[in-house]
Amino acid sequence: MPRYFFHLRYGRGTEKLAVDPEGDELADDEAARRHALQCARDLVAGSPSFAVRDWFACSFEIEDERARRVLMVPFGDIVPEEDDEDRTG
Repeated sequence: MPRYFFHLRYGRGTEKLAVDPEGDELADDEAARRHALQCARDLVAGSPSFAVRDWFACSFEIEDERARRVLMVPFGDIVPEEDDEDRTG
């Protein structure tokens, strides 16, 4: 399985990027996106952070094993669109 690295962008500049040195093995890009969304939910629901004032300004920059960025997942994506709620409700 491919390995994906979930770097946390919490502001502008290189000093505002928390690098994921280990990564996670996942089936494909869509599985990596789902994993990023779940991690974002966990971070937003967790304890307050001194480094991050607004989780919804953050994103995951997801790279593959070759250090190519394959996805960028904004934390705002954890909030369903109104159309999505209409389909489930």
